[in-house]
Amino acid sequence: MSNPKHKLVYSGLIILFPVFVIILAFGVQIAHAWNFTVPATEIQPTNAAFVFPESSFQDGKARHFQYKASPNLWIRFFVVKSVDGNIRAAFDACDVCFSAKKGYVQQGPNMVCINCGLKFRTDKVNEVRGGCNPSPLNRKIQNGQVMISLQDVMSGARFFQ
Repeated sequence: MSNPKHKLVYSGLIILFPVFVIILAFGVQIAHAWNFTVPATEIQPTNAAFVFPESSFQDGKARHFQYKASPNLWIRFFVVKSVDGNIRAAFDACDVCFSAKKGYVQQGPNMVCINCGLKFRTDKVNEVRGGCNPSPLNRKIQNGQVMISLQDVMSGARFFQ
């Protein structure tokens, strides 16, 4: 390797290869961090609560939301008016499949775990806990508003770390 051009190329490869490996590893980590396929609306709390007009859920379609709790932590949840007419909320995760970070999609009157395919009727959200059921999220309905406290949202951080 007495040729100066070869030395320069070799030196450049030695320097750039570790940088490339670090960038690739970071990119793979990001790609595996979020596998959610259902879009979520980014929201911010007002006075330590997330507040939504009750009327925005009257069509029975689940609405997915995400809150950026810290630079590396997004907490996702959904709100849906169930088949029995009640507005319900749950984290976009369960006790079993949360590490897959895929969440739920609505199919008719059911919320379906995207990871394992199990279906849960919307009227069971907030009623049945554990297993692959959507993890319940406390909510209050008052004066035509659906209110979810920031503290309650933060209690689900473990599902999204």
